[in-house]
Amino acid sequence: MSEDKPSLEIYGKNARKLEFVPVVDVERDDSAWQAKRVAVTIAGQEDAYAALLRELLDPAHKLTTKRYRRVMRRYAKDGLAWLTKENALVVYQQLCDAGYLQFDQRAIVRLQLKPTRSQAGVAVVTVLTKPFPCPGECIFCPTDVRMPKSYLHDEPGAQRAERHGFDPYTQTASRIATLARLGHPTDKIELLILGGTWSSYRRDYQEWFVKRCFDAMNGVESETLQAAQERNESAEHRNVGLVVETRQDHIDADELRWLRTLGVTKVQVGIQTMNERVLALNKRGHDAQATRDAFRLLRLAGFKIHGHWMANLLGATPASDLADYCSLWDDPAVRPDELKIYPCMLVENADLYAWWQRGEYTPYDEETLIELLVQCKAVTPRYTRLTRVIRDIPTTNVVEGNKKANLRQIAQHRMQQRGLRCQCIRCREIRRDQVEPTDLQLLIASYDTDATVEHFLSYETADERIAGFLRLSLPHSDQALPLPELAGHAMIREVHVYGPALRIGRTTEGAAQHSGLGSQLIDHAKRIAYDAGFGRMAVISAVGTRGYYAKHGFQRDGLYMTCPL
Repeated sequence: MSEDKPSLEIYGKNARKLEFVPVVDVERDDSAWQAKRVAVTIAGQEDAYAALLRELLDPAHKLTTKRYRRVMRRYAKDGLAWLTKENALVVYQQLCDAGYLQFDQRAIVRLQLKPTRSQAGVAVVTVLTKPFPCPGECIFCPTDVRMPKSYLHDEPGAQRAERHGFDPYTQTASRIATLARLGHPTDKIELLILGGTWSSYRRDYQEWFVKRCFDAMNGVESETLQAAQERNESAEHRNVGLVVETRQDHIDADELRWLRTLGVTKVQVGIQTMNERVLALNKRGHDAQATRDAFRLLRLAGFKIHGHWMANLLGATPASDLADYCSLWDDPAVRPDELKIYPCMLVENADLYAWWQRGEYTPYDEETLIELLVQCKAVTPRYTRLTRVIRDIPTTNVVEGNKKANLRQIAQHRMQQRGLRCQCIRCREIRRDQVEPTDLQLLIASYDTDATVEHFLSYETADERIAGFLRLSLPHSDQALPLPELAGHAMIREVHVYGPALRIGRTTEGAAQHSGLGSQLIDHAKRIAYDAGFGRMAVISAVGTRGYYAKHGFQRDGLYMTCPL
């Protein structure tokens, strides 16, 4: 796992040089976990353990925590060892291998710990880049010299990264191993690279970092990034999405080409606000037009656009925040595909703290914030996914204002009391429910942006739950493209089928994944593009999905995969 790493100078008021030294390796992680595992010996008691597993996995009963404990308690009285869910997964595999039980993927899904980790159809692996100053001077952003800009050392993901010395290989490999131990399929990995402004890091560091993540997914080292990517096309852990976060004033045609070279498919951008006055007060360092320009370029290059929006910034009011949120959808130049709502959290190591001390800034109280979130969720369009509604900052760091981490749940409950329903994708995902193709209907929602006509194709149940969707982007004929090779191409920006992640090539009765929904969506998209006068179609394929798109007639064509219509 060792490899020469490029040097990287750290500049800024907290300047210091940092070495790329992993403090934890995967083997030590596994050994530590193995030492903590409860040893379970099933020899001579196979029939009893098989009976226990059959009862736990009985589809006639929902496996709640209460039921799990009740069943386990009864068998423990008869002399069986008490099984944690990790141990239950291990025992289940052993019994299947020995022929006492017949393997069923649905059993693994029922026994999973933290099932939300893969219920959106992929396993998400988050890694952090090493500490490095951001070119921005935003007054709301915390500064912790131990972390990349805007992150605090006691955030869960930051703690994991620090334990691994910010080494990309060990962060990726250990996270995959953890997800596997919890019962989650890990052959479809969405990799999130977080850590301030990605584009401000030197490109040799970026290339090295991404390559090492691919090396970890591949389980073997490659000489170059390109070699690692090609190896990942058929690897055990395939990358089906690669996400970075950057600032809008770093996005231009050259940056788009570089991101595609790395394999990036989704870009997170801090919108923060479209209010010019609030942007200036908070020293964001760019105007609202920079966001519009960046989104236009990203959309025309096929990237999925994931925005961050902040309420309660300096100079904002609940009324101005609601108007600003509505402008995200009213302005055709914005309209992100995904959004994180990050209410401003006042922490001591942000410049905003001094404004609060002088009495020039007041955080919203809990009731005001919840009411604002209710109104925001109520106007969110059906084609957008609200990924989060609060930042994952430990509330012990919050000086004043809201300290509840379950704001989404609270806002959702209040909406239900008023007969309201959030229409965002996350609130309508099929999740772990079984679904039959005959239960689904194809819906197409179309909307304009400043550069394209967008078609959101979705397969939904009668009660509007989404089993799968596709984002089709048709650029205006007079639109100048940032990447000229895409001229005359319709663009598939995303294909996503929901339900618990299933292993590649495996099917499960009633599961949305691998039921042909993706293929049907692609076929519909091709027909729409052809009818609109396009002769070719491109798709912004992740490295690990190249094989999937090849089955649908797409071929490698530079930075994208394309096919004739």
